[in-house]
Amino acid sequence: MKLYNFNELLSVAKARDFKAIGSFNLHCLEMLPAFFRAAKATHSPLMIQISTGTAEYLGYRLLVDSVRSLAASEDVPTCLHLDHCSDIAAIETAIDAGFSSVMYDGSHLDMDENIANTRKVIDIARQRNVSVEAELGAIGGSEDGKAVAEEDICFTTVEDAKRFVDETGVDMLAVSVGTVHGLYTGKAHIQHQRLAEITEATHTPLVLHGGTGVSDEDMRRAVAGGIEKVNVGTEMNVQWVGRCKQTFEKGKVNDSVRKFLIPANNAVTEVLTEKIGLFK
Repeated sequence: MKLYNFNELLSVAKARDFKAIGSFNLHCLEMLPAFFRAAKATHSPLMIQISTGTAEYLGYRLLVDSVRSLAASEDVPTCLHLDHCSDIAAIETAIDAGFSSVMYDGSHLDMDENIANTRKVIDIARQRNVSVEAELGAIGGSEDGKAVAEEDICFTTVEDAKRFVDETGVDMLAVSVGTVHGLYTGKAHIQHQRLAEITEATHTPLVLHGGTGVSDEDMRRAVAGGIEKVNVGTEMNVQWVGRCKQTFEKGKVNDSVRKFLIPANNAVTEVLTEKIGLFK
């Protein structure tokens, strides 16, 4: 089975009455079957996203082969997405390996350079039917070793978003509207009016990064208001590691490793199933 790019997967999702797609961070291959169980249980297409750290740890080609194999055997339309990458050479490596979607993250650059680099990535990706995500504004928190302090958070403006989309033709745009990457100790406050205005100005799928701390009510409202891709990572990872800590502490050194990992993988399926339910 081929891997779908984001636009193709979104069409499948809409045909199945989903308003948005959840894009789920894979950290290790042990998690992978749990992702597909959640997708099958909810009759949802599946978007799996990989950090450059995980891609280097596991290998780009191994990830492509593994995801493609499971997508075929489980009959689940699947997109494999490289997340938060600022290195164009690494993006080319992912595309050459068979990734079907990539994100160029130039949010730390000035607008002109972000636009120019995003256009370079799009020129490369479009030749291979690969979708491209970009980011505008500074989303707070930390992910895969990249951190933005609270005082450096910069919300996406309507004017900048329109200019960026008009000049790049990007497939999806991650916007800063009040969420943060990583663990969040309080309730996130999404700026729904800002989101609505950006949606109206760009007519482009918008991406919500940093879903941890977003209430179910706010998530549903954001999805109804123009968010069509929601990144889910921290909450799932916390549950997986937490279950592993419990099982490893109770286990014996001669127990099969699978006994330690099965509860953790079940937790991943539970988190994904719950989140997917918010995207209808």
